[in-house]
Amino acid sequence: MEIPELKDKVILLDGGMGTMLQAAGAPMGKVPEALCITHPEIILSIHEQYVEAGAQILYANTFQANAHKLQGSGYTVDEIVSAGISCAKKAAGNRAYVALDMGPIGELLAPNGNLSFEDAYAMFREVVLAGVKAGADLVVCETVSDLLEMKAAILAVKENSDLPMFATMAFETTGRTYLGVTVESFAMTATGLGVDALGINCSLGPEDIFPLTDRLLAYTDKPVIIKPNAGLPNVSTGAYDLTPELFAEQMRPFLAKGVSIVGGCCGTNPQFIAELSRQIRDLGEEWILSQRGAYVPKSSVCSALHVVDVDDVRVIGERINPTGKKKLKEALIGRDMTYIAEQAVSQVESGAQILDVNVGLPMVDEVAMMRDIIPYLQEITDVPLQIDSSDREAMEAGLRIYNGKPILNSVNGEASVMHAVLPLVKKYGAAVVGLTMDEGGIPLTAELRFDIAKRIVECAESYGIPREDVYIDCLTLTASAQQKEVAETLKAMDLVKSKLGVKIVLGVSNISFGLPLREQINTAFLTMALDHGLDLPIMNPASFSMMAAIDGFRVLMNRDAGAADYVNKYAALAAQQEAQKQTKNADSSSNSTAGAASAAGGKSTQAKSSAGVLPEDPHDRLFYAVKTGMKQEAYRVTEELLKTTEVLTVVNTILIPALDEVGAEYEKGTMYLPQLIQAANTAQESFGVIREYMKDHATETETKGKVVIATVKGDVHDIGKNIVKVIMENYGYEMIDLGKDVSPETVVEAMKTHQAKLLGLSALMTTTVPSMEETIRAVREAGIDCKIMVGGAVLTEEYAMRIGADYYSADAKQSVDIAKEVLG
Repeated sequence: MEIPELKDKVILLDGGMGTMLQAAGAPMGKVPEALCITHPEIILSIHEQYVEAGAQILYANTFQANAHKLQGSGYTVDEIVSAGISCAKKAAGNRAYVALDMGPIGELLAPNGNLSFEDAYAMFREVVLAGVKAGADLVVCETVSDLLEMKAAILAVKENSDLPMFATMAFETTGRTYLGVTVESFAMTATGLGVDALGINCSLGPEDIFPLTDRLLAYTDKPVIIKPNAGLPNVSTGAYDLTPELFAEQMRPFLAKGVSIVGGCCGTNPQFIAELSRQIRDLGEEWILSQRGAYVPKSSVCSALHVVDVDDVRVIGERINPTGKKKLKEALIGRDMTYIAEQAVSQVESGAQILDVNVGLPMVDEVAMMRDIIPYLQEITDVPLQIDSSDREAMEAGLRIYNGKPILNSVNGEASVMHAVLPLVKKYGAAVVGLTMDEGGIPLTAELRFDIAKRIVECAESYGIPREDVYIDCLTLTASAQQKEVAETLKAMDLVKSKLGVKIVLGVSNISFGLPLREQINTAFLTMALDHGLDLPIMNPASFSMMAAIDGFRVLMNRDAGAADYVNKYAALAAQQEAQKQTKNADSSSNSTAGAASAAGGKSTQAKSSAGVLPEDPHDRLFYAVKTGMKQEAYRVTEELLKTTEVLTVVNTILIPALDEVGAEYEKGTMYLPQLIQAANTAQESFGVIREYMKDHATETETKGKVVIATVKGDVHDIGKNIVKVIMENYGYEMIDLGKDVSPETVVEAMKTHQAKLLGLSALMTTTVPSMEETIRAVREAGIDCKIMVGGAVLTEEYAMRIGADYYSADAKQSVDIAKEVLG
């Protein structure tokens, strides 16, 4: 069977598998996927029930069939996938299609965890090849929270099969996954990577997912999938709170928005799918398909955490480019990541919304450096990046590892270059800068530059790259050498904007080479370029006059409604200048200029970092390094501090307060889990230095206390537990991690052996919550003097108290707060 053209069909998916296995009393074992081999009749019956209910696509029971999850199971990926596809195909016959179902690997990818991108890709590739061999009709990757992991899965499918692919992620009510990925970033990235349909599954019920639908539809023209849970689970009974009828009724608004691929996830069963099938028949396929509004293409780029729509002037920071920058050259050659990180953070704090990244030097392995620098910069800042290279291999290295949708800088009008670079842009779903030059160099006239721009846009479209993703650079020539050509650049911009309708990017600072007071020339040219349609100036955001020119332009062009942004940014500076005027300070002019960046930026650290300099005081520098995730700097400054400062002073007055501040911002929603993890990992660098120092100085290493943690018997989900472990270790607690699927007896023995005063238990599945209660009972009956905290997505504080826990922890930061209360 071949999958039909998805845009012309409404497709009904199946419902939950775990729900049905539980209802059937199936022996779950270490991996429920093994039931396809040990009890195929159970799996076959479940699939058949979904087909009878109207499901047109069956998800094979292969969700955990990857090498990491199958460790110790006694089964290979090929065996599980083959059996899973076989069961589903036998039930489907000619009435339904069979999807190879891939879930998350079960280990966090770097930089949040230890799994590399290419290792994740290799695991997904193994599953995909097994699925192709077994005869799957399509591939689904679902319930993923990490956009980079989803990218690895998509590439594994696209590079190793011709099968259609569906991609769905699990979001919270905030519109972010628990790792902070936005709905928009996912939609934009997955669409660019070429999935056939995308959407949301799991985590939430229909009513909670519905507000996210418009955000999803706004950033993709692909068919949208919605596969919610049956509401919220009742942990005491394991049942979800929606009936099949109410579930189907709550799915009706999705169909009325033109969502064309629907089904159910946790808590749903064939009755839910049958009711949803009736809704589709009642509304009619033709009517549902007609309800989706026309897609309006956007020029947008993103990181996993942050989207930048190019619907106004957006500044690209130019400082991570070695051309004419001696210190950056030295940093790249010496792999001084601290200096590079400092340049990145300071540019963002100064107002850059995108960062240009160029690491091309004769003495640097550009490919290797690109593979390292892109993830590193994405650790310490959430803005999108512009990958800047003329080396095709380095381009692909950066595009492959990039988490989100980047800009690639650049392609030009030479045919061989376009046909080498544009396929990469298409494959990785990037935006691209087109330079108006070719084998003949840079034309002197505007008309010839326009002709090259048109050639680039048309060639890009022939590869399936929409013109919204093509940004044309009409090229800034140096006024000191080619003064009359300045006007040609501006004229070319007018032609490109009016006739091609694409966005304009320009390296503004090139205009002033060889001239005194370059910033004045740069600012004057920037103002002219903005009036000629410049969207993306590549510039130094630390230039107060240039940033002020952009802010003023936005006011005068009615883009800053009521001048609200301008007033908010500059009111403090105006007050400062007035105060200086009244006191007749002889240095008022220089002082106002020096204070401009800090007053305009609204951040105490900006004045220190905007010039590319970390805080001078080492205490402040370490605090700043932890907050921003600068591991190399944290290591170095800790070594420096320990020469003059007591260990406990470093820990208690710098490291712990820095982690506390990051934790507070995480709780407020101004920071996200990857940033929390990076701060913790950076603090770990400092703690590593401290441990070595204490060994060398024969000092007894002390911890704040021991904590035993475990994922309870029957539950193989341990990402949440692992996050808690990382965060708590960095607060000075000794963590005894028993792993996952841990029996009550093992927990009791560990508590006796280690004499820990705090026990942490985790469970993600409603079916394993009784194991948590059993474990708590076993600890109490053993007479162990300890406090017990529990956590997991299916738990509530009320239920935690009911099963005998002392504390309920909603996240890693709350676990630390509990440990502080119990252990100090």
